[in-house]
Amino acid sequence: MLKNNEFIDKLRASGLRPTKQRLKICEVLFNREKTFHFTINDLAKNISEQLNEKISLATVYNTVHAFKEKGYLKEISINSNKSYFDTNISDHHHFFDEDTSELIDCDNEDIEEINIKKNITGKKINSVEVLIKIASDNQNQK
Repeated sequence: MLKNNEFIDKLRASGLRPTKQRLKICEVLFNREKTFHFTINDLAKNISEQLNEKISLATVYNTVHAFKEKGYLKEISINSNKSYFDTNISDHHHFFDEDTSELIDCDNEDIEEINIKKNITGKKINSVEVLIKIASDNQNQK
């Protein structure tokens, strides 16, 4: 588990001043056993409830994006207007449950090797991450 000094270091490394609200954001994001996925709105709501006071959505947005730019978080775009953030920054795949809007990790071992047949001249593939969208199979619920 991280300590307050480590949170301050993360904030400063991200170009942010360590305020009470930003320290709380760090605590919620990084002071846990397991990694997790979140939207900015969900994170802001969670932190407001923990602080028992409203936190500025702009503060959460700016802090999360500064952490993403520094490599502390990963952004997973679901569509043009919905993004999740992941505290697990390793290359890995995801399921997205369209019924519950839940993002679920999918281990690399659960997906066979992906064969990319097209190359872009002058570019190399750094990583491949698959997003698998799932929904209820209504045909089996009759």
